[in-house]
Amino acid sequence: MASQVTLDLPFRPDAHLTEVMRQRAQSLQQRGGKRQDGERLLRPHEAIYRLDFSQQALRFAHWGVRLVRSGRLTVTATSQLWTPDLTHLMNRQLLEPAGVFWRAESDGDDTPVHQYEADAQEFGERIAEMAKVRKTMYFLLAFEEGVGPDAVECSISFQVDQK
Repeated sequence: MASQVTLDLPFRPDAHLTEVMRQRAQSLQQRGGKRQDGERLLRPHEAIYRLDFSQQALRFAHWGVRLVRSGRLTVTATSQLWTPDLTHLMNRQLLEPAGVFWRAESDGDDTPVHQYEADAQEFGERIAEMAKVRKTMYFLLAFEEGVGPDAVECSISFQVDQK
């Protein structure tokens, strides 16, 4: 009989990749250059995070997002075609739907973080599908309306079948 194990994976900041992408945007701005057609430049309130999969056969269980104060977090996945060390991030490599999580100023400390349920579910299922063929996935996290990386904890949980 198979038992179920839950695997909780935290989103980890990729400081090096975020800095490389910031330098690309800054370089273009300084020399008055134009981005490549379809290129997606990193904005100041965005950062690159990664998920490292220790197992491949996963089923999405739930999101673990905690916002310490009011604000909005948008998590967007990049497709498996993006090799961040070799190519620029292109708009067509950003997957839909994105995960949008927020906390209103009127929310109490015990109020769960709000999310678009159907999008969050579909997004989690797509990540589980991509985990079947990838060891690492990269994500664009946008911090808005008062939250920053210091006020966010973000993870995703999966069910793993054990034989």
